[in-house]
Amino acid sequence: MEEVAKVLETKPDRLPLLERQVRHRPQTVSVLKSKLKQGVTCSVPRVRSTLTGLFPVVRWLPKYKLREYVCGDVMSGMIVGIILVPQAIAYCLLAGVEPIYGLYTSFYANIIYFLMGTSRHVSVGIFSLMSLMVGQVVDKELLLAGFDLNDDPTASDPGVFNATMVNGCPKKTFLAGIYQILMAVFRLGFISVFLSSPMLDGFATGASFTILTVQAKYLLGLKIPRQQGYGTVAITWINIFANILKTNLCDLITSAICISVLVAGKEIQERYKDRLKIPLPTELVVVAGATLASHYGQLNSRYSSSVSGHIPTGFIPPQVPSFSLMPRVALDAIPLAVISFAFTVSLSEMFAKKNGYRVRPNQEMLAIGCCNIIPSFFHCFTTSAALAKTMVKDSTGCQTQVSSLISALVVLLVLLFFAPYFYDLQKCVLACIIIVSLRGALRKFKDVPAKWRASRNDAIVWLVTMSATALISVELGLLVGIVFSMICVIFKIQNPKVALLGRAKDTDLYEDMGEYKNLMPPTRVQVFRFQSPLYYANKDVFLKSLYKAVGVEPFLEMTKRKKEEKKAKVLSLKQSKANGDKNNGEVVIGLVKRELDFHTVVLDCSAIPFIDSTGEAIFKMLTKEYKEIGVSVLLASCNISVIDTLQKAQFFGKNDKDMSSLLFHTVHAAVLHANSTSVADQSRSEDSEA
Repeated sequence: MEEVAKVLETKPDRLPLLERQVRHRPQTVSVLKSKLKQGVTCSVPRVRSTLTGLFPVVRWLPKYKLREYVCGDVMSGMIVGIILVPQAIAYCLLAGVEPIYGLYTSFYANIIYFLMGTSRHVSVGIFSLMSLMVGQVVDKELLLAGFDLNDDPTASDPGVFNATMVNGCPKKTFLAGIYQILMAVFRLGFISVFLSSPMLDGFATGASFTILTVQAKYLLGLKIPRQQGYGTVAITWINIFANILKTNLCDLITSAICISVLVAGKEIQERYKDRLKIPLPTELVVVAGATLASHYGQLNSRYSSSVSGHIPTGFIPPQVPSFSLMPRVALDAIPLAVISFAFTVSLSEMFAKKNGYRVRPNQEMLAIGCCNIIPSFFHCFTTSAALAKTMVKDSTGCQTQVSSLISALVVLLVLLFFAPYFYDLQKCVLACIIIVSLRGALRKFKDVPAKWRASRNDAIVWLVTMSATALISVELGLLVGIVFSMICVIFKIQNPKVALLGRAKDTDLYEDMGEYKNLMPPTRVQVFRFQSPLYYANKDVFLKSLYKAVGVEPFLEMTKRKKEEKKAKVLSLKQSKANGDKNNGEVVIGLVKRELDFHTVVLDCSAIPFIDSTGEAIFKMLTKEYKEIGVSVLLASCNISVIDTLQKAQFFGKNDKDMSSLLFHTVHAAVLHANSTSVADQSRSEDSEA
């Protein structure tokens, strides 16, 4: 009795709940009315703001610092333009179209992004992955047009081939742009957060392996059918090995020389990048040297080496994409739109952070959408930001998108004057340029052990996405990667970390006893932490984890007590009969009380970001069921979102009358309250017995 009195004397004062601020939230109807009124209001400032938002160039170009910026912009623009020309021609080989269309795409995309982009460094144009995905729709159109997917479909009927290309690429590009514009209008830029970095890396690596496979036949000079559908990589390699004896030695030797020169140039560039002020134009040197060697050596006529063929000068008249055929490629355009947007936004944000400025994701989506819609009328295919050329711009002193305008002028000079000189350029040389450009993505295989050590979940996402993209198809690989990433997130939520907490000596700190040493569990109090949202999908996980951690499930405990009560009653009746008790049928036995190791469960809610109505119902159920077996349930460290949900459901009673006895700001305050309440109950029990 003296010990009880001593504890009561030292009972800590109850910590008062913090007083919430009163916030006057406007009604939804009034908010909608004000936004609608603002949206339909037309004024000069609003028109000016809309134009500057749609065309950011209007805002930054008048402030252009000529002396400070012009040298870096001109230098980076010319270098990127020089690199862009051979890549534009090479990626057309990957897309299965004539080289002129790659030059058109690079020209228009750079001009449009100059007008509408918010990034100062991003280089928009052709991209190997986009070219591969475009090539698949070209193959479909060729099949529908009656072509065999052999090495050179243009040879049989160039006119039909060009018509097929004009119907195929532009309509898919147009639809991809429309999807991106709609995403920008509805402010769906946040979608990019669902495309995780491991998934995008795995997708890019798998697609790179597919690109390498598609180009391998050009390195050997083999004329084998292009594959369509699932399992392209496996079928293509089977066909390559089946026809390996038909290798064109001229193309093989040329490929070996070009790859050696290109790789050597890349290695020199990486090793001495601090000393080299400008990147080495290795691709341009290889293209120029190979073209001269092919022309004067007559490699096409003597050794049957495949060449690029005639590239016309000037521009083809614009043509409206065939709208009647668009439903045929409506689904194919979705992955193009998503990947194009994802790479553009990711690169723009990465380089904006590096150089200390901001970009607008929704405007970037609008800009890349226009880079697809407008050029689709000029026989172009889908574009996106390109990492390699963006890095070149950043390393060569680029300051603004004026550099993109300079790059477009370089491409324009080729379109107007120099395009015919690429007639004798061998296709194996273009394939070498494409394959060497994949070095960065293919090197990701070396990072797998490090990824596995850092995060097994990320490594598995990378491996699954890469495997699906390479072994099944590019589009399905993207879908598999997104779905698998989401499943991994759901799995984490469904299998959260739970812990019983102990107190660090002479402090108010409570932490996981399974992770830290020298922690003492509070006397007859179980402190349970659940590190996940509590909602309808993981309510069973929460309950099972709690019951397992504290060792007592209320329903089972009540069942055990009822069984013991029944046994006690039967035993009492037997004893009454043995003693000849006349009132043996009226024996009443109260519910048997079992002594538990604890009298209170404290739920540490600091790691629960939110709960829904199911979570609130779980708290109510626990409070009620544990109370029936003499155990109190207290909540500690709840955030405002959780408290609001509980208050709306009247978890603390009407007018929150029970809030002070159920809700605590800290775990330590809840533990002190639990022990003091238990001591007070014990004192009252002893007084009543006395």
